[in-house]
Parts: sequence; C-alpha cells; structure tokens
Amino acid sequence: MTHIIKGWETARSVRTRVAERVAELTAGGRCRTPGLATVLVGDDPASAVYVGAKRRAVREAGMRDVHRHLPGHAAQEDVAAVVDRFAADPEVHGILIQLPLPAHLDAPALIDRIPVAKDVDGLTTGSAGLLARGERVLRPCTPSGIIELLDAEGVGLKGARVTVVGWGELVGRPLAQLLLRRGATVTVAHEYTADLAAATRPADIVVVATGVRGLVGREHITPGATVVDVGIHRTPQGLAGDVRAAELEGVAGRITPVPGGVGPMTIAMLLANTLEAAEWEAERAAVPA
Repeated sequence: MTHIIKGWETARSVRTRVAERVAELTAGGRCRTPGLATVLVGDDPASAVYVGAKRRAVREAGMRDVHRHLPGHAAQEDVAAVVDRFAADPEVHGILIQLPLPAHLDAPALIDRIPVAKDVDGLTTGSAGLLARGERVLRPCTPSGIIELLDAEGVGLKGARVTVVGWGELVGRPLAQLLLRRGATVTVAHEYTADLAAATRPADIVVVATGVRGLVGREHITPGATVVDVGIHRTPQGLAGDVRAAELEGVAGRITPVPGGVGPMTIAMLLANTLEAAEWEAERAAVPA
C-alpha cells in the first residue's frame, strides 16, 4: 500500500515550532517581533486568497503583519517605492511580493529591490547566487518545504538518486541545489525530455514541478519510490497535480497528495524564513561596530 505523505501534519509542526520560538525570543527581548510585509498589486481573486492565508499564518505565529494593497494600474515606480519603504523599515524583517504581478510591471526588477536579508521568498538574484555558492541565505519556500517533508518522513537523501522533473526558478533549480548539498545524486528533467521515463525510473525519489497536469504516471515510477507532486490544477473533478496519482497506488512507496501535500509547507517555510531573518538581524545588531 502506498503511504500518503500528509503535508498538513508537518506544516503544523513547523508552524508550532516557529510560534514557540517567536514567543521565546520576544519575551526575552533578544530580538524585535518578526515582521512580514506583503505587497499585493491588483484584484486577482486567487492572489488575494493566497495573501490572506499568509497574513493569517503570520498573526497566528505571533509575528507582525504589515500589508500594502495597490491598484492593478499602479506604475512601476509606485510599487518600487513601497518595496523601498519596507526595505528601510527596521520593523520589517521579510518582504513578499505576491506573484503574478500585472503584465505591465517588471516583476524581476521589483523583486531585486528586496534586500537579500529580507528576501523570505528566496527569489532575488542575490539570493539565487548565494544559494548556488552554498552560502548562508534564506531558501525558497517550496523547495525547502519539500526537504522538510522528506526529512519528517525519514526519507534519506544522502546517496539517494533523485530526479527533479522541472527546471523552473521557483522550485526545480533551487531544489536541485538543496538536494545536492544534502548528498543526493540529482538528475534534472522536464516536460521536453525525450525519454522522461528513462530519467525517472532509476530514481529513489521523483519530484514533479512542471505545471503540466498528469505528466507523470505509472510508467515513470519504479516500485517503492517516493513521489512528490508540486503541481496543482483546477479541473471539473476538483484539484489535480502533475502526477496521475491514482495510477501510482500500490506502486509508489510514498506520495504527496494534491491538495494537502506540498502546498501547506510553503506557508510554513515562509514563517520559518521570516523568523530566521529576524534572528539574523538580531545577530548583526549584537556585533560591535
């Protein structure tokens, strides 16, 4: 029988751990209350829901919730000014620009205005460079959430053969780097790989993050492998992932469901990153000039 990896359970554990640490640090006066600033541009319903969930989680963890909602027609310089104000605010330890932004805005340029020390999404050019060099940096939330899930499930990474299906900057590429740092042997494939099964079948762990619904099925997975499905798609039958999960029952050793697998981990790791940013700021402040 295939074991279902329940992301909500691990996410709840991370969120509880973060809240306890926030209470400990602030009660002892060791650092400011961690603050997360969210920037939402426009009125996309899905983005509003995502930002609302993040803000609730921030407050539940005992952190400071700072938010700015700009109209969809906001100019590049208006959004940049908001980001710059948050960047200069000592009460803000993390800055998150909700994506996607309206098409007329230059999203990469706005993201790169976020200081690396406050880049809780791990998306700036500076953060990507530090991650590639293996230096201390805030890691992208979904990839680090996947690592946390695998650790919680006792899935060994050192020496494991892992195939990451997807090369995007949000999940695939940073995840491959994190896995390499943990001693895994990593293959990166994608939806254009000529013989995808040849890349995935030898793997002990297969992570699928392509945004292509149902790309991976029974023919791609060796019996007993762990399968992590990052995709999420709305269908008339409900939410579905990048994996044809029904085909893998009794084949995969472990699998993340959609929904309830990787998704909850993203917000949990956002909280963990905000706490980490606040702790780093307190460390820097304690060092004599």
